[in-house]
Amino acid sequence: MIRDITLGQYFPGESVIHKLDPRTKILLTLFYIVILFIIDNFTGYIFFGIFTLLIIYASTVPFKYVFKGLRPLIFIIALTAFINIFMTGGEVAFSIGPLKATWEGIKMAVLMTLRLFFLIIGTSLLTFTTSPILLTDGIEKLLNPLKRIGVPAHELAMMMTIALRFIPTLLEETDKIMKAQMARGADFESGNMLKRAKGLVPLLVPLFISAFRRADELAIAMECRCYRGGEGRTRMKQLKIHNRDYVAVGVFIGLAVVVFLVKGIGF
Repeated sequence: MIRDITLGQYFPGESVIHKLDPRTKILLTLFYIVILFIIDNFTGYIFFGIFTLLIIYASTVPFKYVFKGLRPLIFIIALTAFINIFMTGGEVAFSIGPLKATWEGIKMAVLMTLRLFFLIIGTSLLTFTTSPILLTDGIEKLLNPLKRIGVPAHELAMMMTIALRFIPTLLEETDKIMKAQMARGADFESGNMLKRAKGLVPLLVPLFISAFRRADELAIAMECRCYRGGEGRTRMKQLKIHNRDYVAVGVFIGLAVVVFLVKGIGF
């Protein structure tokens, strides 16, 4: 399960999606999320799903690798669907004991499941196709206008990117600790959910110690390289907007137009 979490991982490639400016990808990801929450029918999700599959194909990231990140969140998605099915009013479709499922709840459950599904995939593609360095530069460039009101754009971008980049590292460390504890007789798989949760307590202390140690090592490494923040820093590669970025924006605008056309008229 730990290895299935792909958030924060970068998949190297030379696709057109990889070559897009990081600022364009960040803004289009936000636009993608906005469009996703505007859709209110299955027709819109059909067009949205085709569009998402085309993006994955264009990114050259393996479909299996992209969908693997959904496995750790299956419980949350199933719980969301369950709540919508049995907690939404309307005409009763069937009942299980005191629980009554409605047709409106079933429709809402399917729509919410699709929404979470595409939300996870769409946001994951940002980190799959953008290296941590480019992601930091892109976030900093977008936050630069806020410097006028005293917002430390570079420091915020650095912290966000480091936090995102450390997710795979901490997951790998957690996997190693779990294997070490299992070799000593620990059991993390049997018993009910409460027992499994209690079994994870021995992982927290070594995991926190490892996280603090890595943070201290990173701080020392940055100091040894004379890191003093973003003031006066230069970059070997400057970010530039190319024609492909404008084409990508145009494609997303086209998607938004299609979504608005089918909104309220689909099934």
